[in-house]
Amino acid sequence: MKSSRPYLARALYEWLLDNELTPYIVVDAEQEMVEVPRQFVQNGQIVLNLGPTAVRDLHMDNELIRFSARFSGKSENLFVPISALIALYARENGVGMVFGHEPVLPSDEAENAEDEEIPSMEVVDTDAEASSEKADDNDAERPPRKGRPSLRVIK
Repeated sequence: MKSSRPYLARALYEWLLDNELTPYIVVDAEQEMVEVPRQFVQNGQIVLNLGPTAVRDLHMDNELIRFSARFSGKSENLFVPISALIALYARENGVGMVFGHEPVLPSDEAENAEDEEIPSMEVVDTDAEASSEKADDNDAERPPRKGRPSLRVIK
């Protein structure tokens, strides 16, 4: 599954603009790939105005927020990975959202687990005759089952 953070951030940003509020973001400036003016970082964080009059060329995608803004009269390009986004809120009233740490999502775990065995499934006959014909050492120890065949995960 993909992270919900970029989708929520884009929706919240548009909602704040529709309500004529000024969107601000709080960024973890200590994370990798964050490019912000370091002289304005306090306690490892920076607050940035994303209002349409404060930024140019704003682009928010699933991986990155990028835009240009002026600091002390000098135009700078800023890059904020979505994982570094801590909060998005309205300057006027503080309404917004703080983004907590997201758990590792199932697809991310699968991509990171290249060395792990992938479980497979096989049909298991539960008839006494079928199980005695196909029995291996492990199956010989189990009592025969009656009923329909079932699936069992084999690691």
